[in-house]
Amino acid sequence: QVQLVESGGGLVQAGGSLRLSCAYSGSIFSIIFISWYRQAPGNKRELVAKITNGGTTAYADSVKGRFTISRDNAKNTVTLQMNSLKPGDTGVYYCNALVRSTDYWGPGTQVTVSS
Repeated sequence: QVQLVESGGGLVQAGGSLRLSCAYSGSIFSIIFISWYRQAPGNKRELVAKITNGGTTAYADSVKGRFTISRDNAKNTVTLQMNSLKPGDTGVYYCNALVRSTDYWGPGTQVTVSS
């Protein structure tokens, strides 16, 4: 079992920045990688970025160069730094952990980017 809690969402103007954090606990040594997903109203949940235990990262094309994912294993947190935000980045952002073949999800945090 892994527990995930997101924080840091809010309302920001286009061009601004937000920093999301995901605190994880439980069977953390079984985590393969941790990801951020987002879901806009009426859309499917989409992968934004992910990071492995070793620190290897991957990003959706739409956020490359603007978002940075990082991991602090000592604090059991994963951070998503979001810069140059666009209205299209609006949505609920979810933290996800893959443990063996099971996905664990946090409750999500709302990010709203106004034009």
